[in-house]
Amino acid sequence: MRFRSTTTLLFAVLLTATATRADDARPTVESISERVMCICGCVATLNHCPHPESECSMRAEMTKLIKTQIAGGKTEEAILQDFVERYGVKVLAAPPGKGFNLAAWVLPGLGLILGLACVMVIVRRWRQPSAVTASATPRPDPKVLAAVEEEMKRSGLGIRD
Repeated sequence: MRFRSTTTLLFAVLLTATATRADDARPTVESISERVMCICGCVATLNHCPHPESECSMRAEMTKLIKTQIAGGKTEEAILQDFVERYGVKVLAAPPGKGFNLAAWVLPGLGLILGLACVMVIVRRWRQPSAVTASATPRPDPKVLAAVEEEMKRSGLGIRD
């Protein structure tokens, strides 16, 4: 008997938590406007379009469409999918992480890693003394050195004993 009441209580708690979570997941104009770009040419999300709503016809139209679809009971993902169908993938503030658009997520990180690797290689090469600089100062030929000393002695520029 105790097992059934515990199970029933646990089931009721899970059901309440699920219902509460479903209520929290209702889309809002603000949450969708953060994920959608205004297509008036301002290169900003719908929430941050610098034009007043009375002047930006696209912002007003898109906001009205969001409100209509929320009132129709659509989920946030369904509304975003509808925007993609109407305006194309360019309307999304963040490209979807699949297909060709995956490159927008992967390439910046890959570029950073490759850039750091190049910098490390260059710094290591700068720090190592090269074989060319070590052999760049040749030793003087002893015969030439003796001839120069002899010439200096004859002209009086030599070292005096």
